[in-house]
Amino acid sequence: MLRGKRIILGVCGGIAAYKSAALTRLLVKSGAEVKVIMTPSAHDFITPVTLATLSKNPVLTTFSNADNGSWNNHVELGLWADALLIAPATANSIAKMAQGICDNLLLAVYLSARCPVCVAPAMDLDMLQHPATLTNLEKVKRYGNLIIDPAHGELASGLIGIGRMAEPEDIIQHLGHLFTTAQKLAGKNVLVTAGPTYEAIDPVRFIGNHSSGKMGFAIAEELANQGATVQLVSGPTNEHTNHPRITINHVTSAEEMYNVSTTLFSTTDIAVLAAAVSDYKPTTKATQKIKKKDSDLTLSLTKTNDIAASLGKLKHKGQIVVGFALETEDERANAIKKLESKNLDLIVLNSLNDTGAGFGYDTNKITIIDRQHREKSFSLKDKRAVARDIVQAISEFQ
Repeated sequence: MLRGKRIILGVCGGIAAYKSAALTRLLVKSGAEVKVIMTPSAHDFITPVTLATLSKNPVLTTFSNADNGSWNNHVELGLWADALLIAPATANSIAKMAQGICDNLLLAVYLSARCPVCVAPAMDLDMLQHPATLTNLEKVKRYGNLIIDPAHGELASGLIGIGRMAEPEDIIQHLGHLFTTAQKLAGKNVLVTAGPTYEAIDPVRFIGNHSSGKMGFAIAEELANQGATVQLVSGPTNEHTNHPRITINHVTSAEEMYNVSTTLFSTTDIAVLAAAVSDYKPTTKATQKIKKKDSDLTLSLTKTNDIAASLGKLKHKGQIVVGFALETEDERANAIKKLESKNLDLIVLNSLNDTGAGFGYDTNKITIIDRQHREKSFSLKDKRAVARDIVQAISEFQ
């Protein structure tokens, strides 16, 4: 899966740098051509000779070679690579990546690279959980880079927690997934819906739900990372993205989301309907604020257009429509019923009965079901990891 791929391995100055030797060996054994760039402080943890021997290429650290005066062209290196893998990525380097600082060769290559960038953080758990690090990681993610989540275990400090660099074998799997999925999704036009919709009662009040939009935005970014061009139709949410392959269409109501989605669908290869769309709206919207009275207020509600069902009817050969089912009872049966009745290709089921899943959480737990009722269940994961699972399922369906 990596045969013939050109990989730049960036090694930063942390104790996990010792794993870069095994990682380099695995990359080479997988058939990749590997060039290693070390930050200056990485030399304190592993020697360039070790990585040069394993990669079969000279190890680079500085912009120029003092011995012969030659120039290590960061632009050429960035254009040469099929992927840039930074492992381990320290808190210091992640902070510089987030701010666009390039005070060493590796960071200059990072800013010049046009290829996918994978980042494998490694640091002590308190450093990882510090607000500054979390903010920097979020920025690096939003730039379109793939974060290979650190693992839980014993750290160099002796503490137990999340912060260990992912094992080299797991990193190789992530890279393989990146190339396999990217080959199938590159150039695809994808429609993603995200967030809630708000249905106005009067100029002040509305009917809505607790959807944060995190899942939909994570899916959109993962698809874009794999080379797809994404039209993201988002209801009101605090989420945002600056990914260059994502166009955001902001809407408020179910009707607005329906109109934009059905218009975009004709030029869409894949539609992923992750939004929590209101099923009902007030029959009439009051033009003035409704005053509180002693008597009860009765609202008349009208059913909204079903976006998933509508796109399922409009779908032609070659288009894929993925729906979502958030359930509280008879979860599997209800999800399959929705899959069949709306002519969907895949449905992503999650249950509000699962702790840590559903609205507002940074995690989710899903089961993906296809038209043959084959299903694959996943453990509770960060929503970005869940997004990768969903995108992988879509790429395998094609």
